[in-house]
Amino acid sequence: MFRVPECIPLFPLPNLVFFPKTYLPLHVFEPRYQEMVADAVLHGHCIGMTLLKEGWEENYRGSPPIFSMGCVGRLVSIQEFPDGRSNILLQGVERYEICQELGGKSYRRAHIALRPQPPGPELDRTIRADLVRVLEEFLNHPDEGHVWQGFFPLEGSDEILINTLSANLDFTPLERQFLLEAESIYQQARRLSDLLQFKRHEREGTRGWG
Repeated sequence: MFRVPECIPLFPLPNLVFFPKTYLPLHVFEPRYQEMVADAVLHGHCIGMTLLKEGWEENYRGSPPIFSMGCVGRLVSIQEFPDGRSNILLQGVERYEICQELGGKSYRRAHIALRPQPPGPELDRTIRADLVRVLEEFLNHPDEGHVWQGFFPLEGSDEILINTLSANLDFTPLERQFLLEAESIYQQARRLSDLLQFKRHEREGTRGWG
């Protein structure tokens, strides 16, 4: 089993929320994050993705406020360039919560505690069917399911399905953070369904005003 260190580097971004069981390609170009990747290769192969809070622009080069819950990414591949930049691929391992931030590096680091969602029964078939129905309505392709079903693992585990939808549908960063912080997959599925229905009605309402 892959072991996540108790202390990991943090990679705060303003518009990205990472989820377990998903993959994230990133282009790393800032010197401090080039150092972060080099250190991660040597010590644990883990990077903690976290979302910057509103107002981060005022202190981006320092330590702007971040959400305490994020997702640990396992560094599964790296493509290095001669000038120090790199393309990396992260595999979402598990949610984490920041216990204490640490200094001593050009990038941010923290002691963390993993926060896996508690195991529970599989989602009821009715809930999955309702979620797929809402998804169809949201994407506005109820008769062309074959077009988008290839992009989402509808036959996979509940966790993979819900996290893949949470990561890839058109949500704001704060909405994705709301999904990430759900106490269970069941709660995350309900939040996902509610968000999709709200956005569909919002879209239809906007069109109505036109």
